Amino acid sequence: MKFYNSIGPNPRVVKMFMAEKGLDIPRVEVNLMGGENRQEPYLAKNPAGQLPALELDDGVVLSEILPICEYLEETSPATPLIGTNAEERAVTRMWTRRVDLNICEPMANGFRFSQGLGLFKDRIRCIPQAADDLKMVAKEKLAWVDGLIAGHEWIVGDRFTLADILLYSFLDFGAQVGQPLDPANANLTAWQARVAARPSAAASA
Repeated sequence: MKFYNSIGPNPRVVKMFMAEKGLDIPRVEVNLMGGENRQEPYLAKNPAGQLPALELDDGVVLSEILPICEYLEETSPATPLIGTNAEERAVTRMWTRRVDLNICEPMANGFRFSQGLGLFKDRIRCIPQAADDLKMVAKEKLAWVDGLIAGHEWIVGDRFTLADILLYSFLDFGAQVGQPLDPANANLTAWQARVAARPSAAASA
């Protein structure tokens, strides 16, 4: 297999997931800042031009972070990060979807449409006038999650999962692009410190 890597929170999710599982997959570095991902030969691997991507031994290329992690979970089930039974997997997927749709997507697009506009304006459809509202959506949903995880060690309860990895990777990114976690979210602040202490956090940075 080959892992097509770059800077940014999306590749970090998979790298942190792999680190938790002890997987060492050969990497191919793709220059996102230089637009290498929007040119051949990378487009032949992933026509969407996004990063990261995982090329399997038979040549099939997976290019969305959640399916990549699902594949790695199924092929390397030791140290489960999604779940060991139907209920655990469903709960993890529920939380992963909540985090992705309500926080990661608006946070990322809030960045792309404002601070990142110079980089993304010729690559994707950008809506600068939506940036502030998108950032506020992410902020409001973070406060919502903060209340829901009160008394829990991790996002889904007592299991460290893909939902924790996804949220942590994007919160760390947000802090670098003008969208830091509001310290009033005391539960998430304590949770973030617990995730940061895991070796996988440093290994994927």
